[in-house]
Amino acid sequence: MILILLGDKLQIEWEWWEQLWGVNFEKVWDIPLNHIQNVTTERPSFRWWEIRAPGTFVPALIKAGTYYTDRGKEFWYATNNRDFLVLELQEEQFERIVLTVEENEVWKSQLSERL
Repeated sequence: MILILLGDKLQIEWEWWEQLWGVNFEKVWDIPLNHIQNVTTERPSFRWWEIRAPGTFVPALIKAGTYYTDRGKEFWYATNNRDFLVLELQEEQFERIVLTVEENEVWKSQLSERL
């Protein structure tokens, strides 16, 4: 995936295989920065009983797709259980987006400065 800061929004561009694993039919997501409540790089918690619908899960390899949790509806595209970027949202279809990205600390800093 490619993350881009464009003015007052964060744009996420998905590669075709990421769309396949995450069962995501949109190539580009635009998230207004004022809809991002918090950004962290901490390993997010998850429970085995979370409902995946639809998506992919292979322990310690990939967790991708839509998950219904006690925290609300979430989208995950996380691999290798490291380098997390967690976006807590408001007024969006997901309560939280969890990604694995290179330079996650840099992205956290850039996004936090603009919130």
